[in-house]
Amino acid sequence: MHIAIISHDGKKAEMIQFLMDYKAILAQKKISLIATGTTGEKAEKAGFNVKKVLSGPMGGDAQIAAKVAEGNIDLVIFFRDPLEKHPHEPDISMLMRLCDVHNIPLATNPATAELLIKAI
Repeated sequence: MHIAIISHDGKKAEMIQFLMDYKAILAQKKISLIATGTTGEKAEKAGFNVKKVLSGPMGGDAQIAAKVAEGNIDLVIFFRDPLEKHPHEPDISMLMRLCDVHNIPLATNPATAELLIKAI
């Protein structure tokens, strides 16, 4: 199973805490993590093995969206900060749309992510 993890700057600490809370599930050999640049760096510092793409504003969201379209992502966890403006909003919208088009589960907050992780 390939899980994409992405988080806006204001949500990175929350993402790392989420990963730590579910480390036992995520550490399974059958699960691999792919992340946008800065989120991936923080996840690595927390002890996770992560394949990184570019940071979101530099095209990382689009790279993950392409992997969704290619059928290479099984779940997306994207902790979005709805109170901030993001210059790469078109890439974010594209990623969310492609998750819907390809029927890929998408969690945009910890409560939904917890339900999806527990279902693995």
